Amino acid sequence: MNNLAEKDLKYIWHPCSQMKDYETLPPIVIDRGEGIYLYDINGKKYYDVISSWWCNLLGHCNPHITSALKKQSGKLEHVIFANFTHEQAIRLCERLTKLLPEGLCKFNFTDNGSSAIEASMKVSFQYHQQTGSPQKTKFMALTEAYHGETIGALSAGDCDLYTKLYKPILMDIVRVQGPDCFRCPYGKTRENCSCECFEHAEKAFAAHGEETAAILVEPLLQGSAGMKIYPPLYLKKLRILCDKYNVHLIADEIATGFGRTGKMFAFDHAGVSPDIMCLSKGLTGGYMPMAIFVTTQKIYDAFYDDYNTGKGFMHSHTYSGNPLACSCANAVLDILEDGTVLEKAQENALYFNKIIKEKFLSHPNVGEVRHIGLINAIELVEDKQSKKAFDGNLRIGYQIYKKALTEGVILRPLGNVIYFNPPLIIDKNDMDYVVDTAFECLNKVLPY
Repeated sequence: MNNLAEKDLKYIWHPCSQMKDYETLPPIVIDRGEGIYLYDINGKKYYDVISSWWCNLLGHCNPHITSALKKQSGKLEHVIFANFTHEQAIRLCERLTKLLPEGLCKFNFTDNGSSAIEASMKVSFQYHQQTGSPQKTKFMALTEAYHGETIGALSAGDCDLYTKLYKPILMDIVRVQGPDCFRCPYGKTRENCSCECFEHAEKAFAAHGEETAAILVEPLLQGSAGMKIYPPLYLKKLRILCDKYNVHLIADEIATGFGRTGKMFAFDHAGVSPDIMCLSKGLTGGYMPMAIFVTTQKIYDAFYDDYNTGKGFMHSHTYSGNPLACSCANAVLDILEDGTVLEKAQENALYFNKIIKEKFLSHPNVGEVRHIGLINAIELVEDKQSKKAFDGNLRIGYQIYKKALTEGVILRPLGNVIYFNPPLIIDKNDMDYVVDTAFECLNKVLPY
């Protein structure tokens, strides 16, 4: 082990890790990045096809974003965002308004995705308290949801890996059985279903809609659940149901926004608008921590009154509206605005999915290959016919991840699911390499 890795282990407690694993797989010390590649201190190249936790949108050390950040750092690094503002934030909101689903027009800045979720839940609750519906104190969310790690966001989540231990201190969430298109209990596929599973949402709203403030959803893609993908029709039906019961629809687009699903936002596939949308990750291209929730004029107006009425939204973060982060976000929009990058990514997405299916589907332990945009997920099963999952204690995905690292490909698994979620700029040569490498590593762990 090199000296830096030893020092790391002496001081650092890494996120989402059992640190004992680092005894056999010590931290890889990264020296620099370029495009979809990372280089360690020994010069070894790694293909970052998980976009460094899904946030690196346009490649590492993107020249345009780097230039914008450097320029802004010499002008204004930060300013209190209460009663003060700056051009980068104003310009960002003006530009995003033109790209977001219809009706989303008021922006509240936080500094990470979990905080945006927390703030959106608070604003929904307060809205109902101030508009004659004080009984609306509950929240709904889907099974296997993931919305972040702070207490409110963690409460909305339903992945046992993150939530199980903390359930005694979490909020009581109305849990709606979500779509499971791989193991559909109705015997349907994504192509021929009418979202029969939506009956669970209808039953939950019938039982709890009158006391519910909002429902949180990861639109079309439940990431931490194993990149579970469901049809846009589900969101259309949910919009109608929320309107019927006066329940806010909160879209967690933290992982799906800015082209990840093939459109600018996942809700664009459905052609409807949420009441609140949370943005982060790709927002700044992975350069700076920043998040936003965006809401409607109607919700905003419920807070607009004289100070002494106590209706203001008294929620704040030190780094709200940080100018450096806003400059990065504006640089991201500079690159995305003409649509060229998204068009190329859509074209490459078809090729990516094609070669993954050709390579993986014949393997007896591959239950499904699913994709949306450039995101491709490969679900590994013990038995293909019954779709029986591997025992989680075997850590099959983790074994493949370790093999792939030796070949310079970063495949951080989600249980029995290995996946690709690369920067939008990935090219076909790199797709070929990472797919071939991942398949070779799968065969080393699960030979046939």
